[in-house]
Amino acid sequence: MTFQAHLEERAEIYDVLMRYCRGIDRLDEELVRSCYHPDAVDNHGLYDGSVDYFVSRAFTRQRTIEVASHALHNVRIEFAGDAAVCESYGTAVERSRLEDGTLLDQINGFRYIDRFERRDGSWLIARRTVVMDWARSEPVDEGWVADAGFVRGRRDGSDPVYQELELLARRD
Repeated sequence: MTFQAHLEERAEIYDVLMRYCRGIDRLDEELVRSCYHPDAVDNHGLYDGSVDYFVSRAFTRQRTIEVASHALHNVRIEFAGDAAVCESYGTAVERSRLEDGTLLDQINGFRYIDRFERRDGSWLIARRTVVMDWARSEPVDEGWVADAGFVRGRRDGSDPVYQELELLARRD
């Protein structure tokens, strides 16, 4: 099939990738699980095993992080029937408070190497390998003036995006 013929499938796969990022950043386990086939495996370095193993371990760690932001950049998808390999370049920033009270941003450049499979009409992750390309840590300047007037993100269902989604659902 041609690139054009796969546009809808590409959009479905891209939506899965975006749901994953929102789910991990907003600590929404159900949303993250919805991105995987039930028998999927995930090698996230620290967590290598079933999707259940990954989610249970990753969310335990994620709950200790004050702020997380996963962003995907270049996404390349190549198809072979009901399977696809997707390479997504990304950047993650995770802010943690150290034992002495200072904040530290851990910034990672990574790639998700995903095998997507279409089963029962849905494209979901069957296997994920996270490739860490680079990483660095930076202390946080807590006195940044531009921060003052902005609505702050939340790592739970009280984040503003969930409020807007609830309002949207009421319109239907």
